[in-house]
Amino acid sequence: MSTPTSGNLPVAPPAPSETGEYTHAQILTILVGLMMGMFLGALDQTIVSTSIRTIADDLNGLSVQAWVTTAYLITSTVATPIYGKLGDLYGRKKLFMFAISVFIVGSALCSFATSMYMLAAFRAVQGIGAGGLFTLVLAIIGDIVSPRERARYTGYFMAVFGTSSVLGPVIGGFFASHAVILGLTGWRWVFLVNVPIGIAALFVVYRTLHLSHQRRDARIDWWGAATLMIGLVPLLTIAEQGREWGWGTPRALVCYLLGAASLGAFVYVEKQMGDNALIPLRMFRSRAVSVGIVASIVVGAAMFGGIMVIPLYMQIVHGASPMRSGFLMLPMVVGMMSASIISGQIISRTGRIRPFPLIGSALICVALFLLSTITADTQLLLVMAIMFGLGYGLGNCMQPLLLILQSAVPPRDIGVATSSATFFRQIGGTLGVAIFLSVLFGSVGANIESSIVTESQTPAFQHAVQTASQSADPLDRQVAEALLHPTPGGGVLAQVQNDSSIIQQMPPALAHPFKVGFAESMDTVFLLAGCVAILAFMVLLLMPKVELRATSASAAARSEAAPTAPVTDQV
Repeated sequence: MSTPTSGNLPVAPPAPSETGEYTHAQILTILVGLMMGMFLGALDQTIVSTSIRTIADDLNGLSVQAWVTTAYLITSTVATPIYGKLGDLYGRKKLFMFAISVFIVGSALCSFATSMYMLAAFRAVQGIGAGGLFTLVLAIIGDIVSPRERARYTGYFMAVFGTSSVLGPVIGGFFASHAVILGLTGWRWVFLVNVPIGIAALFVVYRTLHLSHQRRDARIDWWGAATLMIGLVPLLTIAEQGREWGWGTPRALVCYLLGAASLGAFVYVEKQMGDNALIPLRMFRSRAVSVGIVASIVVGAAMFGGIMVIPLYMQIVHGASPMRSGFLMLPMVVGMMSASIISGQIISRTGRIRPFPLIGSALICVALFLLSTITADTQLLLVMAIMFGLGYGLGNCMQPLLLILQSAVPPRDIGVATSSATFFRQIGGTLGVAIFLSVLFGSVGANIESSIVTESQTPAFQHAVQTASQSADPLDRQVAEALLHPTPGGGVLAQVQNDSSIIQQMPPALAHPFKVGFAESMDTVFLLAGCVAILAFMVLLLMPKVELRATSASAAARSEAAPTAPVTDQV
């Protein structure tokens, strides 16, 4: 079959009307636009996290920097299931282009922010677009490629994640380290870089993404979307801010009550809406779906909670720069890529999928428990080897769980199933990060004090303190004074918990007990994450055998609606 062209850029023809299946060449053409959209969202997550402290310092809002993350998290999480449902009803191409457009606008607005509160508002706009990037990409792949054949294309998407994981910290560190670039403050380019990438992605998607879609008439679940938003906003807010507010304060209790009441109303609305619900409750009658959703929550908590601590370990304990810590994360990325590709190929050939999430969750358990034994003096090569094992376990969980959910629902619900997997994994990750950060910073002060007491008995430490007390460096003298006349919970100890970069400015002998204290608290986090991973393994033991479809969702939907003429989802 020939491929028509427009200008110099080839345009993939729509899928053959007889079967609804796409050729390998057509799929590769479509993948170009999808990967550009996914790269846009994946790069943004890593590039902003690297430079957020510099941004907060420049905008004089370090104390409210968490709101920038919270605003983005709330809108992207709430938007995820909405994109999934609308994509099932009205097609995904226009929706995908809308998500990219909103993301571009939000990114451009962020680059003009003059305060942290303004930046938080613009990040909320950006999050509305980001909520559709990953969900729609994964749903489109489910539309055009059968679960058993999807392994042929897994490597492309894992390469996108791997590239963004490495490039993000490097680019973010580069922009943050320059005061001015082309007449603009360096950190503003962290957001502006999304604009040309997004425009290019829009152009490629417009020209290459041609999907056949069987349009369905249905009521839009506005009440479901409203109650979900009202329920999630206070719960995500307390998850992100609870450590600073206090988990039992009056405003925290208000968040709990409002969130619980609204989510109860959401479940009632979904029950009344039936098949038109934002997240149809009938899906949960399937044991595979129920187990997969619960596993997504638990794996998300263990995954995000554990992964979040590793860069902190690299930067605080081993003194790695944000750019270098990005490269040091490469073994985990390689582990995820290799596991996804290998498991995908085996699944494609055998059709057996149930063992892989079990193997993956077991490897995650082992890796996290091994990470709980590392110290401030552990060699980086050993840590990186364990990280590879953690990545290999994650690679065996993420893709297979998604395949199971997409195969366990009717083709018409593939968008809802995909968005539900992403949505619940993100909810689990948010809870995991909130809990584990609270454990980390709640215990680090006592661990540092204990480590200082232990090391103060050694002649080397005593000599370092005496030398620092006579140093010309004000920080050295301040640290020495704090160690000679300690104030529980105050002085340098309080400063270190607010700005860990001070540790790297201390003499090595004086910095060591601070690093030990952080390492011990991180060990506690890894241990708790390992226990959560055990729970994931136990949940996955309940997973029934799932037969993967040999046809794509679009072909299956076309077969079900044979008398109905297809509507091509293109602009």
